[in-house]
Amino acid sequence: MNATPPGAVTEGQSSATVGRERLLRVLALATFIIFFQAFMVAPIIPQFSAAFGVSAEAVGLIVPAYLIPYGAATLAYGLLADRLGIRPLIFASLAAFAVLTVLTATAHSVAALAAWRVLTGLGASGVVPLALVLVGGMFPYEQRGRPLGWLFGAMAGGMAFGSTFGAVLEPYIGWRGLFLLVGTAGSGVLLLLLPYRGFIGARPRQAAATLGDLFRGYRNLLGTPRGRRTYFYVLLNSVFQSGVFTWLGVYFERRYNLEPVGIGLALLGYGVPGFLFGPVIGRGQTGWAGAGSFRSDLGLVPSQQQH
Repeated sequence: MNATPPGAVTEGQSSATVGRERLLRVLALATFIIFFQAFMVAPIIPQFSAAFGVSAEAVGLIVPAYLIPYGAATLAYGLLADRLGIRPLIFASLAAFAVLTVLTATAHSVAALAAWRVLTGLGASGVVPLALVLVGGMFPYEQRGRPLGWLFGAMAGGMAFGSTFGAVLEPYIGWRGLFLLVGTAGSGVLLLLLPYRGFIGARPRQAAATLGDLFRGYRNLLGTPRGRRTYFYVLLNSVFQSGVFTWLGVYFERRYNLEPVGIGLALLGYGVPGFLFGPVIGRGQTGWAGAGSFRSDLGLVPSQQQH
């Protein structure tokens, strides 16, 4: 008998673990690129204003033109994933992001630019939520803190470096070059993801949910005081955060006459801490969750399943 010793890691398990870690890095890179392009437009609003001959306030509408459809479409991707599976949707969403970002460079008016941003928001919004679903399927609860830290750190890094290097690179390659560069990077991430299509397809699908199930879930969540408070804080945070990245660059340009590079460097400090400490905080949460599970086994605290 060739019994495997308890606790030993087999060759198949080792291969699966390596594949899981590599897929996590690709998903984090995709998350970084998507948030990079989402926030690279804000600090160059003065450049858009000069290029199209319109006010900065009019150009500023391209920010909600992307973010509002992005947020709304994430709900639809969850329902579609239950029916079609994660693999076709995450590849389609990443491909749409790459193609539409490149096509944004063809805009010759603010209206056309806003239209491309709306379409990009709709197309790109499946990647990050589906990546979070994949992480939930790949890692057990007590190990999810670290991979989730990587994804949320990639979001913060995309915000920080997008707002910075969008401004830094624009004087050298122009705003059209920025969209072409990021769209090409998105295509590269899509190619990196292709080798893992079998692994992504292996994730089990949930039972198909309906739109009614979705709204009932939100109703139940918001029916509790804690749920309402949490969503209220998240809403306020998103409003103020988006406002900082969108209008701080305009303020610096008007108040201090900063050039794009100076604006980018000024914004860099806002998101870097999240980029650096996201994985660290996630790893710490993983250790705390493991400790909590241990204390639960001893009967000292309630387990997660009891909440």
